[in-house]
Parts: sequence; C-alpha cells; structure tokens
Amino acid sequence: MKLTCKLVTVLFAAAWTLSPLHAADISGQWRGEVETPMGQLKMILSFQVDGEKVSGKTAVDFGGEKHESPLQDVTLTGDTLTFFETVNHDGNTFRIDYTGHTANAAADEISFARKIGDFGNDTFVAHRIQAAATTAPEPTPAERARANLNRAIVLGPDDKPAFPDAPAGFNTPRENIAHGKTAKIEYDSKTVGTRRKLQVYTPPGYSAERRYPVLYLLHGIGGDETEWQRFCTPEVIFDNLLADGKMVPMIVVFPNGRALPNDSAEGNIFSPEKVAGFAAFEGDLLHDVIPAIESRYSVQTDRTHRALAGLSMGGGQSLNFGLAHLETFAWVGAFSPAPNTKPAAQLILDPAATTKQLKLLWLSCGNRDGLINIAQGVHATLKDNRIPHVWSVDGNAHDSTEWSNNLYYFAQKLFR
Repeated sequence: MKLTCKLVTVLFAAAWTLSPLHAADISGQWRGEVETPMGQLKMILSFQVDGEKVSGKTAVDFGGEKHESPLQDVTLTGDTLTFFETVNHDGNTFRIDYTGHTANAAADEISFARKIGDFGNDTFVAHRIQAAATTAPEPTPAERARANLNRAIVLGPDDKPAFPDAPAGFNTPRENIAHGKTAKIEYDSKTVGTRRKLQVYTPPGYSAERRYPVLYLLHGIGGDETEWQRFCTPEVIFDNLLADGKMVPMIVVFPNGRALPNDSAEGNIFSPEKVAGFAAFEGDLLHDVIPAIESRYSVQTDRTHRALAGLSMGGGQSLNFGLAHLETFAWVGAFSPAPNTKPAAQLILDPAATTKQLKLLWLSCGNRDGLINIAQGVHATLKDNRIPHVWSVDGNAHDSTEWSNNLYYFAQKLFR
C-alpha cells in the first residue's frame, strides 16, 4: 500500500544552471522504471544542454495514463543532483523531492531517490537511450533485464526467513472440520460521518458465554474490507489452524481502511482524497470500529487481547497506529509495509516503554519486493533500540503468498 502512488507519477520538465566544472553529461534521453504495488511506472527523461543551461522533461506512462510536468530548484554539487516537483491533483498540492547520483552518467546510468511527501521513499535507475520519445515506450527485454539488475535489492545478514514456508494445504478448505462464519456488518462512523461496512470472522462454536480476543486485519491501498478474502482466504487458514489446535479462538475484523464517505476502491485509488482517507482511518478504528465490535460481540476489551496487523498499506497503518497506541494494542504485525509507513524514528519515541508494552511485534517482507527498504529501515531502528521483534525476509514478492504465509504463522503467536 507496498507505496509508490499514482499521484507521484507526474515527473520532470524545467531548466536550471549547472557549473561547467561539475556538469555531468546528461544530455539526451533516459529510461527509468519503478515497480509499484499497482504495476510498473515507466518514464522517459529528456535533457537538453545549452552551454551552462540545461532543460529537461519526462514523459511518464503508468497503466496507460501518461503525464508530463516540471521540476524546480535543481542544483548539482559534485555528483549529486537535487530538485523537487509539485504535483497538483484535485485541488491538492504535493511536493516530491529527488536526489540523483550522476557519477555513472558516463556509463549511461543515473540513480535517483525520491521522497514522496509524507508517504515514503523509493529509488530507481535511469539508463541513457538513443531514440527520441514523447511517451514512455515499452523497454526491450535487454533494457528491462538491465533495469531489474540495477534495482537489485541489497540484503543484509539479518534479512533471512524466520520460519519455513507454510505447509502444503494450510489454506485449502477441509470438509471434515468445524468452520467459522464470516459476516458483513455496518456501523455508524462519527469520524467519517456516515455508515460504513466491515467483515467479521467468528470462530467455530462462537458463544456469547465466553469472551474472545480480537485481531483487526487491514488491507492494501487497492482493497477494501473484502480484500483479504479475495487474496488469501484467511477464514480457511483460521479454520485449519483451530482444527489443529494451533491458534487461540479469536474474532477477526476486516475493516475498510479508507475512511471516507465514498470509501470505494474504484476510480483513482491514489487521489489525494483517498490517500488522506488511509491516515484518517486511525480515528475511525479507535473511536468507531473498536466500539462497534465490542458492543456487538462477546470480546475481551483490554489491550492485551487486541491485535492489529495488515498487508502493504495496511501494514504501514498497523505500524503507524499500533505503535502509537500501545495502550490499545499489545500485538502488532506488518506484512510488506508500504511507503505510508512513518519514519522508524517517529514510530519508536520511547524504546523502553515500547519494549515493555509490546507482546509481539511482527515485521516481514519478501526479498523480491521492491518496497523492502521500508521494512528494512524499521527493522534497523528496532534492532538499534533493542526492541524485541520478529524479522522475516523470505523469497516472495509483494504478493498473496507472502501475506498468507505470514498470516499463518502470526495467527499462531497471538494471545498466548
């Protein structure tokens, strides 16, 4: 959610002055590609050099949508090129800062990093090409392979699996066991000012005579309260775990993490309004969703019996909201957290208090996931502050296999 946003796919076009002493040869056209949770962003950067003046623009193609736009305040100090762009969308303005490293320009490549407002960061490498283009054409297989090689993920000694792949059949329905129920309910959201929907899984044999712990499970940027069911069949995973005695009976809540009157995932899911809805969900979750569940179901209402986890954008939300509200959640999980994840230093303001209050902090990502740097940064800060946590890097990408495997193991750890 796992997040390079569509609203940041609008790139370069402007002029700036470079010192001839420091100016790298960047004239011509450069192709860059960025893997995003919603597909591949393709761009052509065109630079023209006239003495000390350089002008440039970029044509971008993201899922068939094509854009061009300007860049500002460009400076070149040594091999470091910096500038920013402002993206206007639906009356909202977003700033995106870029840092380019031109040391390899003579070898026909420039590496870039960009800070996308408050949503996160990503990187890409642009390679010099010869053919002129006003829109981003399809790269050749050789260019694609080279781009992928240059974007190869750097793994550290800690970046390894914490557990094996889930066993065969872990998410296959079994007829000879008891099954829980998944129901759709509505609740009044004072935060949003409307009536909203969510889904609730109750375990087999649910009874008002006992009280259950609750897991709140969040979806990614392109989903809603039904996304987990569409990707990972979590109710099957839970039924099988419960039948095998590997999971504490619990209620699992699947809310819609886009806290807006129109919370549909249709249309431009990266519009500023919809992106803002993910941050606004913090209030909806704390003040509306949890009270609605606790008023309708027989649940335990203390922090040690509440867990918060999610995939991609929902993973970022889980870290942002869970670590900020340890008075509410004692168990937090983030599977492939996306760039909406706050900087790790903002997530951990008091390491000692965080360590004392957490029952479990779970952080995972696949080693083929272009967003792994987000999770790696969180892990590094947790490690530096000696905060116990599960850190697992397996061989998956930003995909349902990653999320299903982690849900299988995470669910077994909860409320024990």
